[in-house]
Amino acid sequence: MVNGRNVERRTVLKAAGATAATLGLAATTGCGGDGGASADGTVTIRYAWWGAEDRAQRIRKTIALFEKKYPKIKVKTDFQPYLDFWKKFNTQASGGNPPDVFQNAVGFLRKYDAKNVLLDLGEQVEAGHLRMEGFRAGLEKFGEIDGKLLGVPVGSNSMALVIDKPVYTKAGVKPEQGWTWDDFEAGMRKIRDRTGRAGDSGMYGVMYLYDLYLRQNGKAFFTADGLGFTEADLTDWWTRAEQGVEQGLYADPKKVAQIKPKSALAAELCGSEFTWDNFTVRYSAEGKSEYALAPIPTTDGKKTGQYLGSLMLSASKRTRHPKEVAQFIDFMVHDPEVARIMGYDRGVPATQAQFDAYQPTDEVNKAIAAYEESLVEAGVLEPITPHPNGADICESAFLRIAEELGLGKRSVDEAVQQFFTESKTALGT
Repeated sequence: MVNGRNVERRTVLKAAGATAATLGLAATTGCGGDGGASADGTVTIRYAWWGAEDRAQRIRKTIALFEKKYPKIKVKTDFQPYLDFWKKFNTQASGGNPPDVFQNAVGFLRKYDAKNVLLDLGEQVEAGHLRMEGFRAGLEKFGEIDGKLLGVPVGSNSMALVIDKPVYTKAGVKPEQGWTWDDFEAGMRKIRDRTGRAGDSGMYGVMYLYDLYLRQNGKAFFTADGLGFTEADLTDWWTRAEQGVEQGLYADPKKVAQIKPKSALAAELCGSEFTWDNFTVRYSAEGKSEYALAPIPTTDGKKTGQYLGSLMLSASKRTRHPKEVAQFIDFMVHDPEVARIMGYDRGVPATQAQFDAYQPTDEVNKAIAAYEESLVEAGVLEPITPHPNGADICESAFLRIAEELGLGKRSVDEAVQQFFTESKTALGT
């Protein structure tokens, strides 16, 4: 993720991992969805997503715009909290009746493609109903799997280091693009020694940070069909994290757990925290300090391993209205007014037209936009690591086992062995 900062990701993965692992999803040949058109040619498509009421209110406004532009297409909506969304989705998919279009994430593409749930939107692109040009920084490739277009990004984010600016200033630590992990560790020592705080919230369960570290070293967390690292690699990572806690460089995991759902950074247990850039909003809401985004440390002073990615829209293979679904997705990712309504709720807008249309006025969102622009200008962005079928279950296991390690419930060796055992089962390897 991960401490309290990744509730959405963690709860989503728990839901999908617990439910999808036990469901044999029905084959999705034939027709499904809402049914045929009405007498006047009007069709209805079902759109489902996860999120809070604020997101729902914004999305309803965008749907009103869409229905005004396409009066013959009506959109029936359904949203759930994170956990409930995936429970309901799996039930619908297993019964052969998933929503026509729905919010999705990269960790689920191969899973639901393997279960014959996802529509390849490539045909709709060829037919001219869905535009895949005008995306920022290669995001148009984000939802492509094995030559199939299974998802279209609605926003972007990237991993970042969120820092408490006064703490870093007092410690004399100045993170800059290209700083190394040795620089980072030296900075954590300065923060500990000069401010009395741990330098960082800890790296036990930040799976996507570990992925970047692996990518910096020519590996990756996932390959197209499995894990891209060894037990020795993970042993080294978790040993270093454990040593960091012992030395006071990272926050005490027990204290971090006690203050949840508040973040360790906002609770002043540490001076920084690795997370997704668009999660930065939470720190200003939770804490009393001034926060900023800093670059990811590197192994060689150049390669960060970073990529842009975020939520996306996918379609059901059973939909009776693929053209209308494609027109809906096209509208949601290209229309400038949609961006002005949604803001950065689902990440920085994925297309340049929407990015230009919404210019944030608050300092937090300005910083998020500037951070992502700095990644493009620095030339550090790369294609995302492929996620195999079962990746969501692996991620859920990584987060849970890492937390158990941090709380002293497992040794490093036990944690590594448990993770690989569960992952091999999830991936069928």
